[in-house]
Amino acid sequence: MGMLRDAHDEVKKHYYDPKLQGVDWDARYQHYQVLLGNAHSLGEGFRIVAAFLSGLKDSHTYFIPPMRSTRFDSGFRFNVVGDNCFVTQIRPKTEAAEKLHIGDQIVKLDGYDVNREDFHDLSYYYNILAPRIPEQLDLRSPDGATRQVTVNGVSRANKKVMDLTNSTDIYDLVRESENQDHATRSKVVEQGDAAIWKLQEFDLDYDHVANEMGIARKHKALILDLRGNGGGSIDTLKWIVGMLFDKDVKIGDRVGKKENKPMIAKHLGSSFSGKLVVLIDSGSASASELLSRVIQLEHRGTVIGDKSAGAVMEARIYQDSQGTDVKIFYDFEVTDANLLMSDGKSLEKTGVAPDEVLLPTGADLAAGRDVVLARAAELVGVKLDPVEAGKLFPYEWTPLND
Repeated sequence: MGMLRDAHDEVKKHYYDPKLQGVDWDARYQHYQVLLGNAHSLGEGFRIVAAFLSGLKDSHTYFIPPMRSTRFDSGFRFNVVGDNCFVTQIRPKTEAAEKLHIGDQIVKLDGYDVNREDFHDLSYYYNILAPRIPEQLDLRSPDGATRQVTVNGVSRANKKVMDLTNSTDIYDLVRESENQDHATRSKVVEQGDAAIWKLQEFDLDYDHVANEMGIARKHKALILDLRGNGGGSIDTLKWIVGMLFDKDVKIGDRVGKKENKPMIAKHLGSSFSGKLVVLIDSGSASASELLSRVIQLEHRGTVIGDKSAGAVMEARIYQDSQGTDVKIFYDFEVTDANLLMSDGKSLEKTGVAPDEVLLPTGADLAAGRDVVLARAAELVGVKLDPVEAGKLFPYEWTPLND
């Protein structure tokens, strides 16, 4: 009951819309209290707390449950391309590597249809709310053949109690964070007259942004790859925009609970003035979408790829806990501002439509062809074979023994 109460209180205190999207929040809370009282397991209780928050239909307001005593890794990653879902990465030396192939279309996952409309909820359920193994998949290979497989992922026991005064436990948490940061680090590759910047998260400080832009300024073109980038820091976004334009640029208006104010990216010294192509896909969210749309609205460059996620709000994470000597920690992410672009429209639930839609097929994925990056190179006058493009930024797995 404490988690549900905290969910109610955090939203009531911090949510940007004082009318809470027209939801009678107190009545909803009373209803979900009854549901929670009839829950038969901890997992069911977590799902009820998550369902309570889902009534706002807000991409950035959700429940992050306590760390489990067991960590699961399916051994593969999947993503939506257009209206279909494909296996995009497979961890070596796992059961997934024996049974799956990159480019396989996932038609059903544990009996659930996998489509673009439900993908956000499905990903939240499997990655955050209730990770588990095994997973049964209905697959269609690039040649059209269908099969059904069950993939037993990898599980690892976490410590049931962590002593945050113990240097070993603290080091384990730090090492895990460092491994994740390393796998998602920013990378720039120089290819002829173009710099190709793979930005996986908006998590860079000013000096790091300035360094990457310094490399870009040595070239006639910049390809900014935001595919799979779920967003991050507004400051990082502002610095990047400030170095792509020779003027101050209004990103949009921040509509908060108590005040509305413009979000301005200040021009920052010597800007990159060459050709610009931005790559997005269904995993490009939040700050990635804001940047892509600014590029379109300001006629600064070309956006290509797939329609973005449509998950564009500004939010903060609030940590709560239960217990005294032994504490259980959990979090709530709560939207504290809506973001309206300079055309007065929100990207929430709509996303960014690319100027040029280009979707890799299952066969492209299977062959390691990055047709989107190759096309971007073509647009800026650089010859890049799709297979070679697919090798520029290899996927990096974090160690299983974190």
